[in-house]
Amino acid sequence: MNLGIVYAVSAFFLWGLFPLYFHAIDEVPAMEILAHRMLWSLLFLAIVLTARSQWKWLPKVLRQPRVLASFAASAVLLTANWFLYIWSVNHGHVIDASLGYFINPLINVLLGMLVLKEKLRRGQWIAIGVAAAGVGWLTWQAGQLPWIAIILGMTFGAYGLLRKTAALAALEGLSLETMILFPLALVYVLWLTWHGQNTFINSAFDSTRWLLAAAGPITAIPLLMFAAGARKIPMAVLGLLQYLSPTMQAILGVWVFHEAFPTPRLIGFIVIWAALALYVLEGLWVARRASATIG
Repeated sequence: MNLGIVYAVSAFFLWGLFPLYFHAIDEVPAMEILAHRMLWSLLFLAIVLTARSQWKWLPKVLRQPRVLASFAASAVLLTANWFLYIWSVNHGHVIDASLGYFINPLINVLLGMLVLKEKLRRGQWIAIGVAAAGVGWLTWQAGQLPWIAIILGMTFGAYGLLRKTAALAALEGLSLETMILFPLALVYVLWLTWHGQNTFINSAFDSTRWLLAAAGPITAIPLLMFAAGARKIPMAVLGLLQYLSPTMQAILGVWVFHEAFPTPRLIGFIVIWAALALYVLEGLWVARRASATIG
């Protein structure tokens, strides 16, 4: 379990630093960063799969249209989530992006109820209601829905739902998704090259090229660490640790990128944090009661 916690904390810590990475290449358009992220991720994952001699799953999957369709859908959701997150960081919305991942667990609960017909406990309903009140407050204060946070939370929640019921594990699933996205990413990069707009080629800075190439391991390593950690620790512990990333991102947004965080906005975040605290504590309480009953 201790090793699992190390893996999980490492994954969430690396995800928490993502705004620094994307801000370092903010001169590159978000769509181009996304394309390079797909290309270099597939190269990195192919190296990992080859090193582990782990290609036997691919021919079987290619003969299963339903599995391919499922991963095509998850690839679309992942692409939308990645693009909006990159755009948010590079356009001064790091705090809004972090809010999306704060509310994501509660969206997961709702999706589980609506799609998987899971029953919600009273404490979970209260947590969702408090979070909805926080989102409503932020909407009223801003005069519009916090659309960045809502879309990020919904796309990642729906992605997680598809992966929860998927036929492949983390490494194989991510590899298949990047294989599906690879042709589109390659065509887009070739189009940029044809029109002389490929930043990887045109940039005067070698650091930009290295950072774009690093998108592969930067994307894949935290996901693989997360998968390794999730297998070794209880879900209650994993759920508690997952708030490390958005907390770090919110802190970076305020202290490093100097985004505005006025009192009304802080109140909305506090209400949502309270909902998350209620959700986590209720889950720990239920898990402890279940353990006591079994014991």
